[in-house]
Amino acid sequence: MTPRPAKGGRAPAMSTEQRREMIVRATIPLLIEQGSSVTTRRIAQAAGIGEGTVFRVFTDKEELLDACVAEAMDPGTSLAEIRSIPLDQPLAARLTQAAEALRAHVDRIGAVMGALHATEGRSRAAGRPGTKSPDRQAGMNAATDAIAGLFAPEEDSLRLPPRQLAQLFFGLLFTSSIQESPQDIGPVVDVFLHGALASTG
Repeated sequence: MTPRPAKGGRAPAMSTEQRREMIVRATIPLLIEQGSSVTTRRIAQAAGIGEGTVFRVFTDKEELLDACVAEAMDPGTSLAEIRSIPLDQPLAARLTQAAEALRAHVDRIGAVMGALHATEGRSRAAGRPGTKSPDRQAGMNAATDAIAGLFAPEEDSLRLPPRQLAQLFFGLLFTSSIQESPQDIGPVVDVFLHGALASTG
């Protein structure tokens, strides 16, 4: 949240955490574009701050890159999008939106990691001692729970429990060989809901 201007028109100083988040948000698009070769000077320009401010928040550029990888892998934004999907929409529409949110998250991870690998940069958040690895299982569980919540309006007519359906949908989505574009998600959702056989009735 952007701090409100104080009296006299000046915005209050950001906390260290707010400044870290702001710098990371400014860095990720540059990281995807330039990989680990992006300079702290360019990052500072994108963030609208002095280069020295970067080093008052991060020990060095490597720590900043680690923070960017951790941010890219954090599923929080995609999970919030899934949880905000209106339940009064048709189930197919709900699942399509959830799939798009999850694919956007995966694409973002791929873009960041690919850029780092291409420029021989850091490949994962746990690349340095003391860096906490993302809890992937916790992220998977949270995503499964979020998708399960989308089945709530149809719970009485489901053939399987919502969480089991969510696990099946999650697996189908990420083991399929479809192209990673929104228009290709529809058939996956359709087969998931209605099966592989055409209706003969």
